[in-house]
Amino acid sequence: ECVSRAVPRYLADVDPQPPDGLHALVVGEVELSMLREVLSWYGGNQSRAAAALGINRATLRKKLQHYGLS
Repeated sequence: ECVSRAVPRYLADVDPQPPDGLHALVVGEVELSMLREVLSWYGGNQSRAAAALGINRATLRKKLQHYGLS
C-alpha cells in the first residue's frame, strides 16, 4: 500500500526525466526497513531472523553489512 502511493508520487516528482535505478531504490528502502523490523522482532537473533525471512544466516549477514547494520 505504501509503495503504491510512493512510486507514483516519485515518478510525478521526476517527470519528465526518466528515473534511473528506480527498482534498486525501492527494493533498497523496503529491504532495509524489513531487515530492521525482523531483527528487532527477534531481539537481534540473526539465526531466527534469517529463518523468518527464508534466507540463510550468511545471506542475512551480507545484507546487514551492505546496509551498515552489522
